[in-house]
Amino acid sequence: MADRGKLPGRKVGGRWRFSQAEIHHWLEDRIGVSAEVGLIEVEGVLQRADKDTESEAISMASLLPVEAVRFPLEARTRNSVITSMVELAAGTGLLWDPEKMVEAVRTRENLHPTALDNGVALLHPRRPMPTVLAEPLLALGRTYQGIPFGGTGGGMTDVFFLVCSVDDRGHLRTLARLSRLVGDNSFLTSVRQAETSAEIHQTLTDFENQLPA
Repeated sequence: MADRGKLPGRKVGGRWRFSQAEIHHWLEDRIGVSAEVGLIEVEGVLQRADKDTESEAISMASLLPVEAVRFPLEARTRNSVITSMVELAAGTGLLWDPEKMVEAVRTRENLHPTALDNGVALLHPRRPMPTVLAEPLLALGRTYQGIPFGGTGGGMTDVFFLVCSVDDRGHLRTLARLSRLVGDNSFLTSVRQAETSAEIHQTLTDFENQLPA
């Protein structure tokens, strides 16, 4: 794959060398465009390799406290969305330095927007930030109306996730599982029809429980 230019790397002394950071971002991009079968495979590989969790599945519902869900999210610009989502996460007490997280997420969005064509954005910093987090954390916000958020299709975005991770493998596992959820149009329809933050959280819990292993 490296010889064909499909995997980031460079040759040193005739041998391929790979940067962990570059491979991380390559996987991150592939997760974003993978189909359900591919995402299940990615989840399985990362789960088997993660000795710290003893192959336990990551639960989006467990990573997302009810108090980290907000509807409506009062934000009308990209910058105000980022700030509001980070403040939402900080309100749980698990994020210690919201200013640093805002800067990191904004830098990531400037490099490559995380907005998808289905009106969802998966906000996250370029690399996990264990020094400002007590533990991995998700936040979820939904605006009344979609706003321009930099997606390639030029569409509007109204559902926002903030992914706060403490290590690379956990970050990729979270993105893979979350991508399976947001790739389900029925899930997004239910999220958009929910009238309260509690209903949105329950919707995520119900749909995650139905995901194929």
